[in-house]
Amino acid sequence: MAIQSNASTEEVTGTGMKTFSGLTNVNIIAVNPTMAELHAIDINVKQEPNYTVSFSDQTYNKIVFWLKNEDASFKLEILMNNTIRTSQSGKFQWINSIGQTTWSEEAPSYDWWKPEGERKSYVGEETLINFVKAWANVAAGDEVRFDTIDAISTGNLAEIKTLVTALNINQVRVLVGVKDGKYQQVYTKFFGRVKPQRDDLFIKSLNDEYGSFNADFNVDLIWGIHVSTASLVSPDTIKEEEDWTMPDVPQNGKKQTEDLPF
Repeated sequence: MAIQSNASTEEVTGTGMKTFSGLTNVNIIAVNPTMAELHAIDINVKQEPNYTVSFSDQTYNKIVFWLKNEDASFKLEILMNNTIRTSQSGKFQWINSIGQTTWSEEAPSYDWWKPEGERKSYVGEETLINFVKAWANVAAGDEVRFDTIDAISTGNLAEIKTLVTALNINQVRVLVGVKDGKYQQVYTKFFGRVKPQRDDLFIKSLNDEYGSFNADFNVDLIWGIHVSTASLVSPDTIKEEEDWTMPDVPQNGKKQTEDLPF
């Protein structure tokens, strides 16, 4: 006999990689890094990352920000291409130099709209600008735009990469969840700032019509090791006062016509 036992109180079985969820402040440590660059920041991959993806007859360029806090590193993915973002009704999304966005067939003429730098926005650009606003802690009404946005939309991220160094001490507040029980995922409908810390705005966004988060996360939004919100299904029970009788039509769909052999 060969049984290498351990005390029952000792944890020896593998539980897989720890996953986390909730709200947390993070630093941005890389944008679309190579395999060698990933290894340098202690993220082990076995092949060069692919930063393009195709679906629904469209090809998108991935803008992948690697985020890090005291517990883990995880990535935020934004899909972008050089297609103008257009609604089903034919309206275009417009953006200006201070990061305002709106929908209109023609150039917007709203009282609150600032026309400086206005143009039709690319698919994924709004999410990118909202993230950079929070990361760079841009004040309301101040500029937030890229000179090379046309190149960025096609996958050339040189200008974005310079921000990793320029904003190396800046942090952004994000909501992290877990998808399929093992993949960390970052909420992209809202990004928060360290100050003021408005966690209520995450809740507001989650409750918006298009603000759902396709991931599981700690319901109290407090950062920590993820606890799945899945609930166990209780088996059907028979009360003591009920008769233990064979139903007329069992689960196989055939009616019971003979006595049981017991």
